[in-house]
Amino acid sequence: MALSRRTFSALAGSAALGFALGGSGGPGAPAAYAARSVPTGPAPAAPRADGRRHTIGYDHHSLVVDGRRLVVWSGELHPFRLPSPSLWRDVLEKMRGHGYNTVSIYVAWNYHSPAPGEYDFTGVRDLDLFLRTAAETGLYVILRPGPYINAEVDAGGFPGWLTATEGAARGTDPTYLGHVDQWLTAVNRIVRRHQHTDGGGTVLLYQIENEYDGHVTDPSGPAYMSHLYKKVRADGIDVPLFHNDKGRNGYWIPGSFDTGGERGKWLYGFDGYPSPSQPPPDWGDFGIGGLKGGATASPRTPGFVPEYGGGWFDPWGGVEFGGKGYAESRRTRDAAYERRFYLTNLANGLTLHNVYMTFGGTTWGWLPAPVVYTSYDYGAAIDEARNVTTKIAPMHQLGHLLQRVPDFAKLDRAADVHVAGLKTYHLTNPDTQAHVYVLRNDGADEVTSTLRTADGDDVELTVAGHDARLVTTGLSLGRRKLRYCTAQPMFVLTAGRQDIALFTGRYGEMAHLVLECPAEPLVQRVDPEAAWVYDQGVLHVTAPLGKGGLTRVLVQRGESDTPLLLLFADDATSVRLFPYDTPSGTLLVYGPALLRHAKLDGSAVHLTGDIVGASGVEVWGPRGITSVTWNGQPVRTRVTVSESLVALARMPAAPRPALPELTGWRRKTENPEAAAGFDDSAWQTADKKTSFSTTAVPAGRPVLFADDYGFHYGDVWYRARIEGGIEDLESVSLAYSTGTQGMLMAWLDGVPLGSHRMPVPDAKTVRKGSWTATAEFSADGLRKKLRKKQRRKPEHVLSVLVRRMQHDMDGGSLDTHKAARGLTDVSFKGVSPKVSWRIQGAAAPDPVRGPQNNGGLYGEREGWHLPGFADGGWEPVTLPRSDEGMGVTWYRTGFRLSVPGGVDASVGLVLEDDPARAYRVQIFLNGWNLGQYVNDVGPQHTFVLPNGILRTRGANTLALAVLADGTSEAGPGVVRLELLGSAVGGVPVTSVDSPGR
Repeated sequence: MALSRRTFSALAGSAALGFALGGSGGPGAPAAYAARSVPTGPAPAAPRADGRRHTIGYDHHSLVVDGRRLVVWSGELHPFRLPSPSLWRDVLEKMRGHGYNTVSIYVAWNYHSPAPGEYDFTGVRDLDLFLRTAAETGLYVILRPGPYINAEVDAGGFPGWLTATEGAARGTDPTYLGHVDQWLTAVNRIVRRHQHTDGGGTVLLYQIENEYDGHVTDPSGPAYMSHLYKKVRADGIDVPLFHNDKGRNGYWIPGSFDTGGERGKWLYGFDGYPSPSQPPPDWGDFGIGGLKGGATASPRTPGFVPEYGGGWFDPWGGVEFGGKGYAESRRTRDAAYERRFYLTNLANGLTLHNVYMTFGGTTWGWLPAPVVYTSYDYGAAIDEARNVTTKIAPMHQLGHLLQRVPDFAKLDRAADVHVAGLKTYHLTNPDTQAHVYVLRNDGADEVTSTLRTADGDDVELTVAGHDARLVTTGLSLGRRKLRYCTAQPMFVLTAGRQDIALFTGRYGEMAHLVLECPAEPLVQRVDPEAAWVYDQGVLHVTAPLGKGGLTRVLVQRGESDTPLLLLFADDATSVRLFPYDTPSGTLLVYGPALLRHAKLDGSAVHLTGDIVGASGVEVWGPRGITSVTWNGQPVRTRVTVSESLVALARMPAAPRPALPELTGWRRKTENPEAAAGFDDSAWQTADKKTSFSTTAVPAGRPVLFADDYGFHYGDVWYRARIEGGIEDLESVSLAYSTGTQGMLMAWLDGVPLGSHRMPVPDAKTVRKGSWTATAEFSADGLRKKLRKKQRRKPEHVLSVLVRRMQHDMDGGSLDTHKAARGLTDVSFKGVSPKVSWRIQGAAAPDPVRGPQNNGGLYGEREGWHLPGFADGGWEPVTLPRSDEGMGVTWYRTGFRLSVPGGVDASVGLVLEDDPARAYRVQIFLNGWNLGQYVNDVGPQHTFVLPNGILRTRGANTLALAVLADGTSEAGPGVVRLELLGSAVGGVPVTSVDSPGR
């Protein structure tokens, strides 16, 4: 994902050709599917790894899977931002239950490759396991393995070792392409087993590169894209390929580069992150206003946005959201924002829609790009602690609508309609004659106005400020026809011997539904809130939304007629309604916070899912069901007039487990490297003369860049042996380069010279990926601390610790990920000594936790962060602390949790202190580096501890590495555990391997 704000475009309708993939022929086979009439009908069933071959085609309206139109309603989730494989299933099942049919994932090269030619797909990096889990959950997968991904991760996903290789990245340099080919070979060896085309899994689409506009400055761009395309095809990937354009540029449309003679297997996609303060844009032929760009660049492929803003990232210092963090992102891009912008996308003809992010997660360890802090919550619909937020309502409603009402897979622009005070779009399905109206209010005040439908009805509607409403006419509700409804349809399905249709809106609104009924029906108000009247062939039903929960109205003509059950719900109620398809028929479940699975066994319905607040359970399903179990326990039920089984008693709310206080702390200072007598003989000699970095090497001086010596992540130490006396030394200048929030600390002969840190970014500099500065330390104070005899010693030692943060993301394809990290130059004023350097960063990469887990602090190299380290000799202390001085101090403690079985408790670690105190903390739980806290910068104070790494029923070890720059007293201050969420249900969690030594 790029760092500039981008807005999304829409589909341009025109005649198109589509092609199916799969079947005989394999990769590179001629197109097998030409444009033809695609039948209107149900979307393809939830995908599985069923072993059968499937076809994937498209025309300008939508994808076509196995001859049926498919609207892709996808959410972005990054497995590397959730380092607990059991929890992948949890989030995927939440997505599936709440209306998504697809998950989009990046596969980060840096996460899987600790060294050239080495690839790790085990443990928390098990891509095969993730793809199997997605298939078992019933979700399609959009796979995005780069080689470049951006995603606000270190170097845009390039591995650290690539920064020290020759040749320019993101082009046709043979060295770079050689590494890329190895990476793609490793990924595709796994992916090709999971393609939907051959039935091995559910991978539906595959992206090459990401937001690549290198051809603007590099004419080799088309050749680079052609190389990637042909490489992926040669590896056996035969699903449609695409690229994610950085905005509505029209880059990499079909035909813009050589695909080896293939036609019809390339989709154009572009991304958009519109500001909530601006009206949603129209980029496509369906848009009113005629703005061009986006989908208009590729009129023969369906409108596709591989990334559309589901929130926004927050930089260090919280400058994006005024220091309020992701809660403010979620407030400004709330459910109303989603309705306004996503319905505009639908009105513009978009049928492939991926929400970035749907679950943001945690950029743990040294994975974050310099611009962002640890949390990547993003203000997403599912928060970092895996709680479903109020933002899920529009996603839930639209997702189920697009899956259950096939009319929306093929919409053409219809005659313009004008509604006073509202931006209005009018679409129609040419096959079913259903009409769709999107009415958008871009003002701050509520607007009540009248819509004249294509059938001549005048419909009075109210749209809240900065919100939107979807209205349909002519829609089939099973065997009956909808004239219109002021509430939005969410699904139409058949359960047992009745049709069921659900309509949703805001709490407190009055829904008015008009149903065509040539003969007067028998109407039953299952709930007293509803009212109805029959008049001249139409049935008028009114129902309040939200008052009393779900409102049910049963419509039937006689015993032989198929009944229609009308349901009316506000947003909060709608997200507790879950349709679920089984081999024996469709179920509808109402009540719980989440339905994960449903199984019919004879007359019994077995349900599993989550309960958060106290709730009941109601089930509609095939005829003959008589009993219900919930999470394995029988539920006493009764049969209702609407042929449902409803629980006789409500299920209690989830308990909130008590969490222990964090006590028993032990403390130990480190940085022995600062002492003049420290033995650094095992460190690497820093004497290189040349570098592949984009940072120039100072003339006549050695390369000091950390990456050139294999230290790509975390802190790095330098020690310089200075030959000769320093009695005439005036100052020492240390030039260094880091990402945002980088810093250094320096000592001469063990005496502190001082510290320096990069500035907190402001609104103008927040996207700056690399920061350079020169820290100049005067020798005046040093002379007072070093006796004259010491200043005349034949050798002195300069020790420097650099927190280098991480590499730039290279969003402009300019090799900026190769900018130096660490010291870049050192000079001495007043003396000209002979200097030799040694350097030390992280020890060998943790074989389980990976290369991004550890940096070069002494405690990390000695295993102080690991749960098995013996800290019995450390000093017992209590928190808060007020330490003085410059350097690194470690704190360790243990704690036990006893969360009841069957309860999914999400726990966070909270750090709080006076913001005037300047220090930072690296947080290790059971040896896993789960984030960086900067007390005087923020805004993050709460760090999610993912279950699996966190033992919710057992012992845990917490270690904090505190870096103090010496400018103030340092902490840690208050450190406590906090319950972030609790549900009865969840998924079984397997402990993540956490070696103790």
